[in-house]
Amino acid sequence: MQLYDKDLLSVQEVRELVDKAKAAQEELSHKSQKEVDFLVKSMASAGVRNAKRLAKMACEETGFGIEEDKIVKNVFASDGVYQYIKDMKTIGELDYDKEKKVKSYAVPVGVIAALIPSTNPTSTVLYKAQIAVKAGNAIVFSPHPNARNCILETVKVIRQSIAEAGGDENLVSCITTPTIQATSNLMSHADVALILATGGSAMVRAAYSSGTPAIGVGPGNGPAYIEKTADLPCAVKRIMDSKTFDNGTICASEQSVICDDDREEAVQEEMERQGAYFLSDEQYKQLGSFILRANGTMNPEIVGKNAKVIAKLAGIQVPEGTRVLVAREDGIGKGHPYSNEKLCPILAFYTAPSYREICELTEEILHYEGAGHTFSIHTKDESIIEYFAKRVPASRIVVNAASALGGIGATTGLVPALTLGCGAVGGSATSDNVGPANLFNVKNVAWGCKELEDIRKEQPDCSEGVCKPLCGENSFRDIDIDAVVSEIIKRLQAV
Repeated sequence: MQLYDKDLLSVQEVRELVDKAKAAQEELSHKSQKEVDFLVKSMASAGVRNAKRLAKMACEETGFGIEEDKIVKNVFASDGVYQYIKDMKTIGELDYDKEKKVKSYAVPVGVIAALIPSTNPTSTVLYKAQIAVKAGNAIVFSPHPNARNCILETVKVIRQSIAEAGGDENLVSCITTPTIQATSNLMSHADVALILATGGSAMVRAAYSSGTPAIGVGPGNGPAYIEKTADLPCAVKRIMDSKTFDNGTICASEQSVICDDDREEAVQEEMERQGAYFLSDEQYKQLGSFILRANGTMNPEIVGKNAKVIAKLAGIQVPEGTRVLVAREDGIGKGHPYSNEKLCPILAFYTAPSYREICELTEEILHYEGAGHTFSIHTKDESIIEYFAKRVPASRIVVNAASALGGIGATTGLVPALTLGCGAVGGSATSDNVGPANLFNVKNVAWGCKELEDIRKEQPDCSEGVCKPLCGENSFRDIDIDAVVSEIIKRLQAV
């Protein structure tokens, strides 16, 4: 009888996958932009052709989301991403500044390790594979165990499309036996140059502590502000559509709705008209104790489920046609379960006296959870948009659009992406919607344009012991100080 050690087998598989990926990437590094683009086009086309089948597999295996919406995400991750990146320069010479005499070249990072969540398994694979190859890299996936089969099938589709286009299918591969040891070894492998981490906070932290450069994302917990000038029915529709899209599994989806105190009744009525159910005080406690586990983390039973199913699981009766469950909140943090990220159709509901207090509330929510991620606002007042944009700690400010789809670039001009950076405030290496430009280094070739003698001639006069400013002593004399002070006072008063 032969015994097998699952962990050892998975670690050995990682080594073999990385070796093959490295060889495939080295071959790819000799191809032209045209040849690389041909491979990417084939990958995108295959993703679209198989969008429905892969969506069905993802729903059946994970139990998360809605098949029709996952089809949309698969198409977005394939053709939507492709249309945005197809003409992008990613191979060889990028730019030449004749005046400064600097020429820039793209240098692929090499082999990328990619962690895939169970909430958006097939679409994330389609997207990450495409941007990796577009940037001249190979990619090895570590699948979430609960979405293993649909992820493996997606990788199979991509590999076949690469082979059909004349490329090496080992540019894209996946661990078939996902274990903690396999993922750990993949992230720390000497030949892995970069980690693309999409998933839970623990997974992202592991990526950052692996010793390998990583691009990770933080949790989403985006508030949505319905300002007084907003088209209320339209704003509510966008929020409801967004929060119910694929049952709220996109991290950029709204997690709370905020409005001014004097608009509370109107906003509630419109939300109820469009399928929102506002919980009673008793139901607030009942559902609140269900959606969070004892350790404060989200109960996985609610993820990607519709409002009716969640209500039933929590023992709550809701009217027919309920699309979203809404809980009035009066605080943030421990003891306020609805102030957390909820990857399902549940919203917190806040009010405040004015936009200034609402802005402060928004900042507090995001700093508690979701810093650097996404904030959405519905308004016709450009000054309000500017006020929030300057203050809110979010990398994406989505204006008059469904946050889930706007944040990922499906309904806005943002880079189409399913990995959304949160910047330094959110503990991420970038604040970008991650695309091919994040997956190659830039090599600069610079020609000399000065000699040492030229630099010496440009130095300030230091003969009197203090160097004179190169901008000249009289540079500020013509400034109207009174006018500057007046403008500062005016702006402070506006705040």
